[in-house]
Amino acid sequence: MTDLRTRFQDWLPRLVLSPSLAAVLVFVYGFIAFTLYLSFTDSRMLPSYDWVGLENYSKLWGLRHWHTAIANLGIFALLYITICTAIGLTLAIFLDQKIRGEGLLRPIYLYPMALSFIVTGTAWKWFLDPGIGLEHTMHLWGWESFEFGWIKDRDMAIYTVVIAAVWQSSGFVMAMFLAGLRGIDNEILKAAQIDGASNWNLYRRIVIPLLRPAFLSAFVILSHLAVKSYDLVIALTGGGPGRATELPATFMYSYTFTRNSMGIGAASAVIMLMTIAAIMTPYLYAELKDKG
Repeated sequence: MTDLRTRFQDWLPRLVLSPSLAAVLVFVYGFIAFTLYLSFTDSRMLPSYDWVGLENYSKLWGLRHWHTAIANLGIFALLYITICTAIGLTLAIFLDQKIRGEGLLRPIYLYPMALSFIVTGTAWKWFLDPGIGLEHTMHLWGWESFEFGWIKDRDMAIYTVVIAAVWQSSGFVMAMFLAGLRGIDNEILKAAQIDGASNWNLYRRIVIPLLRPAFLSAFVILSHLAVKSYDLVIALTGGGPGRATELPATFMYSYTFTRNSMGIGAASAVIMLMTIAAIMTPYLYAELKDKG
C-alpha cells in the first residue's frame, strides 16, 4: 500500500502536467513543424502537398516587399533595442537612489507593459494623427505652425512605431535593470567609494559591467519582441503608408492570408523563427554553461 501511494505521488505531477505538455507539443511544436513543411510546398490559398523544395525561399528573397520588410525591421529593431535599453537603465539608476515616492513611480513606469500592443497602437494612432491628435491640439491652442505628421509620412512612419514600442517596453527593461542593481553587493561599491572613485567611474567600471546578465536578457527579450512585432504595427499604421512600416510579421500575414501565397508566407515565418533561434541559442548556451 505504501509503495502504491509513493508511486502515485511520483506520477501525480506528471499526470497533472501531461495535458498541458500534449497541448504544447501539438499546438506549438506541431504547428512549427507543419509550417516548416508548408514552406517547401506549392501551398496557395489552402495547404498543398506538392513538394517544390527551396523554390518558395528563392521567390521570397526575390521580392522587393520582403527586402522592404527586412530593412524596416533593421531600423525598428536597432532603435527599439537601443532606446529601450538607454531609458530603462537611466530610470533604474534614478529609482535606485532610494528616492521618495519610488513605490508610486515604479508602477507608473511599468503600467504601459500591462497594456496589449493593440491598445498601445490604437492610443498612439489617435495621439499622432494630425487630424485629431497632437498637431490638432496644438493648433487649437494657437500654435498654427506646429506640424507633426510622421504617421502619414512614408519616410518617418517607421519611427512612430519605434516611439510607441519604446513607450510600452521601457518600464519592463527598467524593472530588469533595477533588479540587477539591487542585486549588487553594496560592499563592493563602498570599497570603490573609499578608494576615491567618482560616481561616473563607479557606474562605468563597476556597476554597468556587473549588469551584463541584465543587458543580455534585455537584448534577447527586446530582439524577440522586435522580430515578431505585428499587432502594434497593424493597430498603429496598418503597415502603411504604402509599405513604409511593413515588417516581416505583417509580410507573413499578408502573403499567407490575403495574397493566397501560403508557401511564401510559411517561408517568411521560418526565416523569422530562425532569426529568433539565432538570438536565443547563444543566450541559452551561456546560461546553461554558467549553471553547469
